[in-house]
Amino acid sequence: MKIRVRSWQKLQLAKACNIQESRNKVLGKKTALSYIYDITETFSKKGESFVYNRNTYLERLFQWKDKPLIKIITGLRRSGKSTLLKLYINSLLNSGTGKERILYINKESLQFQHIATFEDLYREVTAAYKKVKQKLYLFVDEVQEIDHWEKAVISLHSEDIADIYLTGSNARIFSGELATLLGGRYIPISVFPLTYSEYLMFRRKEKHDEDSFNEFLQYGGLPGIHHLQWEENVIYEYLNAVFDTIILRDIIKRNNIRNPAFLEKIIQFIFDNIAQIFSAKRVVDFLKQEHRRTNVETVYNYIQYLTDAHMIYRVPRYDIKGKRMLEVREKYFVADIGLRHALLGYRAQDINQLLENIVFIELKKRGYRIFVGQFNNSEVDFIVEKDQQKAYLQIAYLLASEETIQREFSPLSKIKDNYPKYVLSLDKHFLPDREGIKQFNIVDFLLSEEFPG
Repeated sequence: MKIRVRSWQKLQLAKACNIQESRNKVLGKKTALSYIYDITETFSKKGESFVYNRNTYLERLFQWKDKPLIKIITGLRRSGKSTLLKLYINSLLNSGTGKERILYINKESLQFQHIATFEDLYREVTAAYKKVKQKLYLFVDEVQEIDHWEKAVISLHSEDIADIYLTGSNARIFSGELATLLGGRYIPISVFPLTYSEYLMFRRKEKHDEDSFNEFLQYGGLPGIHHLQWEENVIYEYLNAVFDTIILRDIIKRNNIRNPAFLEKIIQFIFDNIAQIFSAKRVVDFLKQEHRRTNVETVYNYIQYLTDAHMIYRVPRYDIKGKRMLEVREKYFVADIGLRHALLGYRAQDINQLLENIVFIELKKRGYRIFVGQFNNSEVDFIVEKDQQKAYLQIAYLLASEETIQREFSPLSKIKDNYPKYVLSLDKHFLPDREGIKQFNIVDFLLSEEFPG
């Protein structure tokens, strides 16, 4: 079994490297791995370089600047965490912070391979502090690559010699016992792939157009695609390489998975069924048809690995009438639909699932708590809550028939509280409000700061 794993990993690594090497010929890059491991949101168009600041995240970092809390930035690999740190460092420099006070450690670079343990990290930071004799700004990118890093971080924090910023691509490193150790001393900041409004900025589009939205549906929101020749085969080769890297580094290697082919089958099932009611028993039955024996517990273990890697998100079900959380019939959404297409191919017939996924990521970025609603036998796509606000949402492609209209409006009309209720679709002409239920265009919602109206 171990030989099988190593063989699969070598094949996947070779695939990723071959993809990058072939892309180098297109892009004129020096090495294969340098491209996938050194992505920044710096672009060139007609010889003019520019950087797009992801202001939502920068504002959040500045909100916590110099506060006595460790800033922990997490999210899907290649979603822009490293570049966010660089943008923030640049902002600090521009605001007058001396460069000698900034210590940036990138554990994906061989330049920092000498920092392998918590002792190494502690020595590096304290040496810099003694030299400068001022409080540092410490940035550690992919901190999980440092053995027992938390020991150094807790010590440095207690000694108050640095304002500390960490990034990581796996949620597990900040959970469980470690969360207890850091309890009350850190603030989590989640970074997501580009939302549609950010996507337009990266494409240097001043306003929405249907071609741009269709491309967003097809290619997703990973920032790295905007460095490529804008050709479908090049973009999907890159997305496949990122997919392989996430699977290898953040899931297989971190969790010592011995059957990666089994893992890929589970990913295939979940990607195929995003925004659908989930049943682990269905996964078991699906795998049996593929002549792979497993059980519900194993399926949920693998799903946890995917969740830890920020590849998927679980949305629990809430009984609106009974006012209680339910343990079953949850839904899953993928962090980036481009990765889904890399595995399954782009399927236009899945438009309803894709739209629901896009709205979900938008809501996550805006900081909402999200639930799937159940009212008797009816389902509400999303219940969202934030800052004492609450709303109910239904997501649809087009309200093209009376049957569809009834299906989307009926569950909301049964809920008799006074919270706002919305049906979001791609329709350009809206129906009159029904029992206080408002209809809005999905794109208008994605480009607004909050719910319209």
